[in-house]
Amino acid sequence: QVQLVESGGGLVRPGGSLSLSCAASGSIYAIYQVGWYRQAPGKQRELVATITNSGTTNSGTTDYADSAKGRFTISRQNTKNTMYLQMNSLEPEDRAVYYCKARTTLLGDYWGEGTQDTVSS
Repeated sequence: QVQLVESGGGLVRPGGSLSLSCAASGSIYAIYQVGWYRQAPGKQRELVATITNSGTTNSGTTDYADSAKGRFTISRQNTKNTMYLQMNSLEPEDRAVYYCKARTTLLGDYWGEGTQDTVSS
């Protein structure tokens, strides 16, 4: 199994920045993709960004939702088993609970419990 713990959520004003972290433990070796998702009130959970293991680079291949491109940056530090999401130029529409997700070979998918981000003036 894989355990995921998010941290870093909070309240920020429009135009501000937040940095989220997701620490993974357990069967780390089985993870081939990690990502951030979010769920706003009354809406379905949606993809924000992912990093997929790549044979061509240690940093992996990143992918972003259109709403995140140019404002958010996903990264990971393998030595700490930690993934990050740097969010800049935040807008009220970015208010959501942010979840990290790990996809594994053979063991299935795992989710963290989420961290609340609020963007409000």
